[in-house]
Amino acid sequence: MSATRNEFSPEFRDRAVRMVDEHRADYPSEWAALTSIARKVGCTQAANDRERLKLLEQEVKELRRANEILRKASAYFAMAERARELGRHGR
Repeated sequence: MSATRNEFSPEFRDRAVRMVDEHRADYPSEWAALTSIARKVGCTQAANDRERLKLLEQEVKELRRANEILRKASAYFAMAERARELGRHGR
């Protein structure tokens, strides 16, 4: 069964939502409850896709932060090199 919304009946979706609500306290987060219950009721593809998307979003955030640090470091070293060159040639 595909994980598209149209392939699950409203009753099935309502029951899955109730299960997450009922068992939320058994898990460290709502996300953990959702993925666990999704696996139990056969919605693994959607849960896996969401989990993968969440991990990819975290990775993108970390890479953007790293790129910003590298950009600032590059600018700093370029300025230092330029100042050193001007100091050599300016005297």
